[in-house]
Amino acid sequence: MHIIDKAVYKPVFVLCLFIFIFLYGGAASGDHGAGGKPGSHAFTDPSYKFPMPAEWMKKPIAYEDWAKGADIAVLMDQDIYQTLLPHIEKYAKENNLKIKHREGTCGIAAGMLSRKSLDIGGFCCPAGKEDRLPGLKFHTVGIVGIAFLAHNLNPVENVSVEQLRNIFGGKLYKWSELKDRDGKPGPDWNIKVIGRLHCPARPGHWRLLLDNDKQFSPRMQEVGSIPDMISTVAGTREAVGWEVLSMVEKYKKTGRVKALKVNGYSPNNSNALASGKYPYYRVYNITTWEGKGVENQKARKLVEYLIKEFEKVDPDRFGFVSQSRLRKAGWKFKENELVGEPR
Repeated sequence: MHIIDKAVYKPVFVLCLFIFIFLYGGAASGDHGAGGKPGSHAFTDPSYKFPMPAEWMKKPIAYEDWAKGADIAVLMDQDIYQTLLPHIEKYAKENNLKIKHREGTCGIAAGMLSRKSLDIGGFCCPAGKEDRLPGLKFHTVGIVGIAFLAHNLNPVENVSVEQLRNIFGGKLYKWSELKDRDGKPGPDWNIKVIGRLHCPARPGHWRLLLDNDKQFSPRMQEVGSIPDMISTVAGTREAVGWEVLSMVEKYKKTGRVKALKVNGYSPNNSNALASGKYPYYRVYNITTWEGKGVENQKARKLVEYLIKEFEKVDPDRFGFVSQSRLRKAGWKFKENELVGEPR
């Protein structure tokens, strides 16, 4: 996060913003069920607005140096960025627009939005309470299945939701407690749990498995990046971790892994994702501003375009489900934002 210029902002604004930043450091949102039940409390209240001081409310969008002179400034989490980048570049070329874009993380996008230095932020998660800034609108492009990854030579191919929760919760220790593809006990290996607990203040994602870091096994090995997750699982025969398949593909040179089925469904089975039968997913959200001094009609049109373009992406290659398909399957929306699972 960048240091705020005290010559520009009053102390009360600085204090408020640093509190905001602190909240992103790891405090879990209270909008989730304590039991970490899969699919429960996967979203925050869309009517909530995070309180900001009057000085902030009056502040217009002001680009940072890297985006100076742009028609639209965009920063997205690495996951959604990779998926949408070709469409952003195509739109810029077809419409003769100068779109400055960068890859980042959900936290970086949130920080820049809080400083009003972006037109569009991109997230791999549902909005947290602290993300819901006044004037900021969330638009859901779609969801993507989270794959649970094992070593490529591990003969186990399927786990139940309960087994998965017990594995990551430290209650199921050996692969031999599971069945291989022939229905026989898996190998007599101690299970090595690998985790990447990104975005703990936001709902959804890994919190659909276990709600907070305290519920994970104390023996879990944490990694800090997506490439580290894939290389660690690929290099450890006993390992199990998670990541979306598009990122597994991107970093395939770091090692070979395989995706486990959950309750008999693969993470790239878009029908199972849309119906809720495969219960683990990330939410692709992008943002726009509404109001004087912050609204950018060019950015709004780009967001509309990206939502439509995502409809054309092969749903079963990586496990993508578009907004329109989610609506048809009974997922809950408020305007353009996904706010609830099908019942």
